[in-house]
Amino acid sequence: MSRPPATAIDTPAFSPLYLQIKGLILQGLQSGEWKPGELIPSEMELAARFRVSQGTVRKAIDELAGENLLMRRQGKGTFVSTHAERQVQYRFLRLRPDEGSEQAEGPAQRQIIECRRLRASAEVARALSLRTGDAVMHARRVLSFAKTPAILEDIWLPGQAFKGLTAERMSGYNGPTYAMFEEDFGVRMVRADEKLRAVTPNEEQARLLGISGCTPLLSVERIAYTYNDVPMELRRGLYRTDTHHYRNTLN
Repeated sequence: MSRPPATAIDTPAFSPLYLQIKGLILQGLQSGEWKPGELIPSEMELAARFRVSQGTVRKAIDELAGENLLMRRQGKGTFVSTHAERQVQYRFLRLRPDEGSEQAEGPAQRQIIECRRLRASAEVARALSLRTGDAVMHARRVLSFAKTPAILEDIWLPGQAFKGLTAERMSGYNGPTYAMFEEDFGVRMVRADEKLRAVTPNEEQARLLGISGCTPLLSVERIAYTYNDVPMELRRGLYRTDTHHYRNTLN
């Protein structure tokens, strides 16, 4: 009896060798074998470890560097990317001044309105792949440029991973918040999905941003992920765009 034609289910999936090595390096990043800011083994060492050619390892590292997970430094080697690095600081903050440069404007000033532990609503739980009622940390803050409020943010984080987060800890950290998440909680945000829409503020939001209730704002909802596409942050921001604009680069 003749055998029926093979289906897609019968056909084994093929993955190029460099992608398999990329996956193995990614496992090392996820497990914490190499932490943010640390030097990873050389291409030659990784080639010997995985029993592949150095060119295969180089191609895997090139992809990880292109995704901002690794960073090459001329003459020094390859390091795990970190939000503390000047080259990637604030790379998830897309608000830019209409005139001048971000360097001239300086980093945003942060005012933490609150930071508390609470139970996740169904909506927050769904975004963070938790169960309704699981513990989450909720922080609300205002970011200002040149002492003018520009962004109002609400941030939700899994309570287990961010146990011990306080308003004092957030306001006292001198650097990007994502760098603090790396250093203090071992959580590195590697990518994010965003949704944007135009809105007007409610009374409290207008008060915190120092604007009238009819001022148009840009609402940005972001889910940020750590390695392996695990959601670790839900962030909702209201952006003033009277002196700034939201800028993105599409590849």
